[in-house]
Amino acid sequence: IGAGKWGSALAFALSEKCEVYITSRTHRDIKNFISLDEILELEHLVIAIPAQQISSWLEENFRFRNHKILVASKGIEATSGKFLNEIYALYIPEDNIAFLSGPSFAAEVMKSLPTALVINSKNELLSATFASFFPSFIKTYTSTDVIGAEVAGAYKNVIAIAAGICEGLGLGKNAAAALISRGLVEMQRFGKDYGAKEESFIGLSGAGDLFLTASSTMSRNFRVGLGIAARKSKEEIVEELGEVAEGIGTAYALYEIAKKRDLYLPIAREVYNMLEGTDPHVSLSNFLAN
Repeated sequence: IGAGKWGSALAFALSEKCEVYITSRTHRDIKNFISLDEILELEHLVIAIPAQQISSWLEENFRFRNHKILVASKGIEATSGKFLNEIYALYIPEDNIAFLSGPSFAAEVMKSLPTALVINSKNELLSATFASFFPSFIKTYTSTDVIGAEVAGAYKNVIAIAAGICEGLGLGKNAAAALISRGLVEMQRFGKDYGAKEESFIGLSGAGDLFLTASSTMSRNFRVGLGIAARKSKEEIVEELGEVAEGIGTAYALYEIAKKRDLYLPIAREVYNMLEGTDPHVSLSNFLAN
């Protein structure tokens, strides 16, 4: 469900071993397209809808019929500050849902390049079932630390925006390494406050995904940072991307969560400030100096 770049890449990969159908509100002229009503008659669903659209989509469309669901989105809802597992929990039993995490660019999956992902669920049998659907070029691991995967998958997009700003300002590789390393510590500390396991942040879901997303122009969130460094407005950046960059909504969510829970999240705070128009050179230079 969802035929953006990541949804399409997953459909391509899973079709090597499974019979795959796809539905989308915006992409209808695609192979194996069927209606949403027909999709919801199937047992195993992969949902690749942008994080900021999930609440409304579930409310408008979803009726639980003992589905087994793999969530392929990463983010925190900006309006409520809820993690995706909290949103899905309103509609789907915990034992029927898993969350996909790990370092993965859709373009490389579409080329069948080696990739490693983590399937996270409280139901270990469900994780193993979804793992069995993936092709040989995707190595899958399983974990029960759903909140750790959620935090890491969402937070790394915000750090990637900061890394893109660092690159765009020409602050150098030393500064980028310091920023990414401190970002890993920041998201680990945030996750610990929610009960996440520390080891989740040094594996594929955390460090692996962070290093990939925060170091390449293939990353939409990294390109958001480049746009901020070029003093483009948030609206200009989103229009130029032509696709969703989850880190923007997540930065706003983290800013509000930090205020409510009195948390020290300096990188997330500065990314929020820069999205709101603060001079990126002053903001990021001050952060790196402190």
